[in-house]
Parts: sequence; structure tokens; C-alpha cells
Amino acid sequence: MSAVLSAQTAESRSSGASPAPAELFIVLNPGSGARPKDEVRQAIEQELSAAGRRFRYVEVRPGRIVAACQEAARLARDENGVVVAAGGDGTINCAAQAAFTHDVPLGVIAQGTFNLFAREHGLALDAAEATRMLLAAQPEPVQVGWVNQRLFLVNASVGLYPKLLADREQVKTRLGRRRWIAMLSALRSLLEWQRQLLLDVELDGQLKQLRTASVFVCNNRLQLQRIGIGDEIVAQVGEGRLAGLTVRSIDLWAKLRMVASALLGRLGDERAVDSFAMRTLSVGSRRIRRMSVATDGEVLRMELPLRFTVAPRPLKVMLPPVEQRLPPE
Repeated sequence: MSAVLSAQTAESRSSGASPAPAELFIVLNPGSGARPKDEVRQAIEQELSAAGRRFRYVEVRPGRIVAACQEAARLARDENGVVVAAGGDGTINCAAQAAFTHDVPLGVIAQGTFNLFAREHGLALDAAEATRMLLAAQPEPVQVGWVNQRLFLVNASVGLYPKLLADREQVKTRLGRRRWIAMLSALRSLLEWQRQLLLDVELDGQLKQLRTASVFVCNNRLQLQRIGIGDEIVAQVGEGRLAGLTVRSIDLWAKLRMVASALLGRLGDERAVDSFAMRTLSVGSRRIRRMSVATDGEVLRMELPLRFTVAPRPLKVMLPPVEQRLPPE
């Protein structure tokens, strides 16, 4: 049985010579963000109905966000439509993976905690405003990252960061989804982390052995700018390269200094952090066969070696005209 819950069809206002705007297949994740989902849904419906735009919601059953995104992408492929993700970075990642697999455009109505992908591309965070932007949008190619055939929009990592995310989700379950809660949880995880990874690394064809607390690969200029990575590295992200960060073995005081540097936007100057632009990064280990890998806030177990690279083709993302986009912040 189809997972489509509801549909809104209106007569096209376009002339007979122009094709009707593409139908929107919306995945609204009830677990994303702090705003009640009935308010988000109402805001989306009001804007789309007022514009006479065809749309359908695709049901998200508990624990089945991936299946819902795949269903939406199949419908979009068959109907020449658009997959629309209404949720946080994890939901948007699932929808992007499905849109990439079925080669259909992705629309974004960001409702998460940090919303880095939406912010970088100038998209509004208010549901009604984001929907209005979507109505004026056209598909544009956007670079995405790739780790063992798993797509990421913002970042992917091993080591400290997946642990940080797992701890954050536990805290959010108890205390709620607020940015300050996420930040306090991250600080606690960082201060408690002791593990060091001994990895065999190939960086753009050069082999070396690396001892590190974490390997962080980023595809988001805004995130890199916020933490203070150098402009010469940031400028290459999105132009066929990704940014990589590794963290050396550090004691408690070095950890506190690193946190302060990140908050002040000066992490690129921190001695314990190595940052670089790269095309490919392969990570293996002589002792470990599988590792936890974080991709846009979701943690998965993957077989080694891991190969981080730019995806073989861009993702088609629905973006409004440049003059309508908000400044990244």
C-alpha cells in the first residue's frame, strides 16, 4: 500500500505552452526540531495551497525515515517531481541520499538544531518562508561528500565526533532538543574522551600512519568558517575538494584550549589540530575491522577501509534565485 498520506492538487496557473510546476513529495520528520510538527505542516500547506502547487506528504512511520525518503524519491522519479525534506540535518541527509540514488531534485525546509546545510545555501529556517523560497527555486548542482558510498552534505567523521553525537542524542532524549543542551553535551564528551586511534592513512595518494583522537571531513564552508579554519582551505571546499581535520593526542588543558579556540573561531590556529584540503582520504587500521562513522549527525557502523571523497556527481538541490537567498550565518 502506498505510504502517501495526503495530496493537494490545484489547477496550474501556467499557460498551455508551459509545463506545470513539478509536484512536491514531502517527508516531514515528526522527531526533528523543537517546533510542533502540526504548526510546521500547517505553514507548509498554507503556502503551497495559496500558490496552487501540487504536493503530497509521505508517511514517516516510527524508525522508518529512510524508507519514507526512498518512497518519496521513487514517486518523484516516476512523476518528474521533487523530494522535499522537512526536518533536521539527519532527515535532510536521508532525503539527499534517496534523491541522489534516484537522480531527482531535493528541496529543503530545515527544522533541525544547527541547520548548517540550509544556512550555507541561504535558505530560511522559518517553515513558511522556506516554503516560499522553494516555490521560486530551480534545481542547481551542489557538491556532496562520499564515504564508502554513503552521502554526506555537511560532514563525516570517525573517532571523537561519533561518540559526541551518540552522547548528545542520549542527553536530548532526557532534556530536549536545544542548541545549548547539545553544546554542553559535546563539551562533556570531549573532556571525557581518552581513546586514540592508530590509523593507516592515504591522503591524495600519500601513505602515512596517523595517531589521532578524531578524523573529521567537512563539506560545509560555513561550519569551517565558524570554527576558524583558514580561508585558503575553506575556499577549496565545494570546488572539487573537501576539508580534513585531525586532532592529536591532547591532555585536559589542551582540550579546554581547543574548545575555547573553536568558540572564538580560531580552531585553525590550535597546535593540536591539523587542517588540510583534499580530494580523497582513505582510512584503515591493522586492528579494527569496523568503526562508527558519523554522517550529518547520524552514526553508522562501516567496514574499513573508509574512503572519504567528493561524490561522483553533484546533487540537484532546489535553490531560489541568488537575490532571494539569505546571507550564510
